[in-house]
Amino acid sequence: MLGAVETRSVSPVFVGRADELEALNDALARAGAGEPQALLLGGEAGVGKTRLIEEFAAASCREGAVVAIGGCVEIGGDGLPFAPFSTALRALRRLLPDELAAAAAGQEEELARLLPELGDTSRGRHDEDGMARLFELTVRLLERIAAERTVVVLLEDLHWADASTRHLLAYLFRTLRSGRLLVVATYRADDIHRRHPLRPLLAELDRLRTVRRIELGRFSRAEVGRQIAGILATEPEPSQVDEIFARSDGNAFFVEELAVASTEGCRAGLTDSLRDLLLVRVESLPEAAQAVARIVAEGGSTVEYRLLAAVARLSEDDLIEALRAAVGANILLATTDGDGYRFRHSLVREAVGDDLLPGERSRLNRRYAQALEDDPALVPADERAARLASHWYHAHDAAKALPAVLDASVAARRRHAYSEQLRLLERAMELWESAPEEVRAALRPVDYTEVYPPCGCDPAATPLRYLDLMAEAAVAGRFCGERERALKITKRALHLLEDDGDPLRAAWFWTQRSRLVEAQGRGDGWHELATAQELVRGLPPSEVHADVLSNVANWSMVHRPGPEALLAAERAVEYARMVGARDIELNARLTLAGLLVESGDIEAGLAEAHDVKERARELGAAYVVGRAHVNLPSHLEGIGRSRDAVAILHEGVELARGLGLLDTEAWVWGNLAESLHSLGRWDEASEAAVNSERVGQSAKPRGFHATVHAVLALARGELAEAGRQLAAARRHFGSHDCVPQHMLPLSTLAIGVAAGEGRLLDARTELVAAVRDGFPPGTHRYGWQLLLASAIAEADARALPAAEPGRAEALGRLRTTAKALAANVPVWQAHELWVRAELLRAEGRDTPDDWSDTVTAFEPLERPYDLARVRHRHAESLLLSGGGEEARHRATELLRPARAVAEHLRARPLAESVALLAQRARLTLAAAPERMVLAPADPVEALGLTSRERDVLRLVAAGRSNRQIAEELFISPKTASVHVSNILAKLSVSGRGEAAALAHRMRLFPPEADPARTAG
Repeated sequence: MLGAVETRSVSPVFVGRADELEALNDALARAGAGEPQALLLGGEAGVGKTRLIEEFAAASCREGAVVAIGGCVEIGGDGLPFAPFSTALRALRRLLPDELAAAAAGQEEELARLLPELGDTSRGRHDEDGMARLFELTVRLLERIAAERTVVVLLEDLHWADASTRHLLAYLFRTLRSGRLLVVATYRADDIHRRHPLRPLLAELDRLRTVRRIELGRFSRAEVGRQIAGILATEPEPSQVDEIFARSDGNAFFVEELAVASTEGCRAGLTDSLRDLLLVRVESLPEAAQAVARIVAEGGSTVEYRLLAAVARLSEDDLIEALRAAVGANILLATTDGDGYRFRHSLVREAVGDDLLPGERSRLNRRYAQALEDDPALVPADERAARLASHWYHAHDAAKALPAVLDASVAARRRHAYSEQLRLLERAMELWESAPEEVRAALRPVDYTEVYPPCGCDPAATPLRYLDLMAEAAVAGRFCGERERALKITKRALHLLEDDGDPLRAAWFWTQRSRLVEAQGRGDGWHELATAQELVRGLPPSEVHADVLSNVANWSMVHRPGPEALLAAERAVEYARMVGARDIELNARLTLAGLLVESGDIEAGLAEAHDVKERARELGAAYVVGRAHVNLPSHLEGIGRSRDAVAILHEGVELARGLGLLDTEAWVWGNLAESLHSLGRWDEASEAAVNSERVGQSAKPRGFHATVHAVLALARGELAEAGRQLAAARRHFGSHDCVPQHMLPLSTLAIGVAAGEGRLLDARTELVAAVRDGFPPGTHRYGWQLLLASAIAEADARALPAAEPGRAEALGRLRTTAKALAANVPVWQAHELWVRAELLRAEGRDTPDDWSDTVTAFEPLERPYDLARVRHRHAESLLLSGGGEEARHRATELLRPARAVAEHLRARPLAESVALLAQRARLTLAAAPERMVLAPADPVEALGLTSRERDVLRLVAAGRSNRQIAEELFISPKTASVHVSNILAKLSVSGRGEAAALAHRMRLFPPEADPARTAG
């Protein structure tokens, strides 16, 4: 915790800041009530952020809150990875040891990356979920600690934050949802220039409704007067207040400095700049104290006493005297733990540091580095590698800096600080040519690399190569989200490999590039994978070869499944077994299982997938475990076994959460939403879709979320919302990687929305584009739904004159496409019958037998919404057939469960259609629930239309223009236009086409030419 330090240049009276303190205290009260809070506190350097935080921390402690403070640490312009969070967690461990231990139980190895005292970080896996996994565990740790008590976490100086700290803070603010927790982060606003790395984070956090931002302004003249009075312990002269206020412009720190200068016989305007004023204060110190101040300025935000002694090279007595002088002048302060020193304000440190000569700066960094090499215990173990690397780098000694920077990159990787690992590896590449050959020759891949396969060499005996660094940097960039930087690195690596004659290394880089291109939405990644496949063709089995084939098979399963994909998967399994690449083998086997299911060998494929799932759990292959809990339920859903899929998906949620596989968890939630929708559990499906978006780290899970909500909105008659969600899904999925499992459902939605809005031509255009290239194996599950949506659109528009041109061609296209589509399991056999019946209805040739067969096919499938829809159509067909009382009785029995399902699911269009059919046929259904109001005897009257508007709507539904309506009803075109506008408003539709579609769907004006159909 920060303690109050009372010296002559700090006012003992806290001045102003009433509004800011009120906002902080309000957030504290809300947090205490169980509503977690996140605040950003910004202001220029010296404006008083730290003093405000000190006052608030003290007040929070008095209220019984536990306060933990952590600050970003700057060393030579480099931020230490996760420094403020590590410091804050240490404080919580000191204040609440038992509570933190209980909250971290079972996850100590991962959380040790932030708090090394919890365990060893040298083990553990590294993957694209690693950083997100650590972030999720950190947020949950804080929530658990704050479950029973109010906890305040204060994070200072974000303008110095490293990239990993910024990413963790953003994740914390986005996902914090429970606990009595308040997080406040401060930053120096005047440092945030256009290219400052904190600027995008602030913009992102501003968009979150859960984050409040406080900007700390300068003092008014009256507040400056009160501050000076507190410092001087007497009321100042008005002229002195005027002079200091004008000179400081209300900046609290400069008010202090100017007030002190005035008491020491200096005029407030003595120097040319306030920076010079700060240096005058330092230059008034004894020479030894000035030297110590310069050493501390180059050492970073704080410098440990023993390290300072080693660098200063003074006798202990002389060092103590120098420090006493600097502390007495309020230039330096002892740190809160009493183990080191820091400048009272960073502005003073920056002024002293900027005054150092270039040679002096290098010399001081060398002395720091030498001291750390001689005695590594001078600094905390988790900071040692980063600080040593920074000092050697700024000492401009490439021979020493290169291995130190590489050591620091390994330490950053172990902490999942991949952004810092990437920065350090790029620094190592910068130093590579400058370092002596003998230094480079002594470096070994086994010490510094983890991701790059040996490619036939011994990593313990072969010298480290520049390409090894590039490989590590490319993967670090992929892991931390810096994919553009990673793409540039792979491009440079492949350029270097053009004349190298090393196809395995080149293939490895092409595979990495494929992943990056696909993740960035720059393409589907096939060109890069195909290049890698060509490079390894004919080579002996190797880990790289197996990995390339596994990636090719997986890509093909998603994009172009077929015999070639199956062959690639089989060879990947074979090669991985030969070289002992266990994870690649399991991954390839899972792909093989999916391809077997899609090729029709269903039971063999499912058995293989189940075996891989269990085997991966036994071996702790986290990525494969996660992928199995995504793919296997997807295959089960694809063959109509939704209930089995749900059971595995619920298991997958817990597993993915426990393993910290956030994107995997997002996909599991998305698949769960799909299966729950099939089972008629729509509210649960909606909740699952929301969870998918909440935990997902990439765009595609958000696309899945939008797709599910669009499907629900369309089924519930919310056309505008369905359109918005459809557009959002298309944005998230992008246009560079057209995966059938994403694109075909979006085309189905687009057809449904267009048909609902009366845009049949747009629906036909969407169908033509979707079926142009046919349906690859394994995509029939999406194909049948697409054809069904289009067939329903054609059948619903049968009576519209505008739909007649092109109808025969559209129906022919649907029939031809359906013949080529697989229907190898009951659920798609049922859809085949449904599509056939809808096509007959589009031609007016459907019979009760057609719909009876369809209903019979759906009855055992646990698809309540689909069953309700075909029951409605069967009842309609019976009533239109003129089959007498027996047909009416059977129709009633069909409509009752259909209505019950529609009401339960809040499927308004289906509920309205059922009610209107029953009303027109004068069927008595069971009493509807209160929330379901059936249409009155006259459905047109129920819409609030006048008799004249009824006549106009009838002609609009028949496709008449305003002029044609006017001629037929003997009114003026202007009057006709007014009636049309009123009708659109009453029906809550956006255009004539949507109004016509609504009238037809509700059967407001049955075609007079078809007496059989008006009799129903």
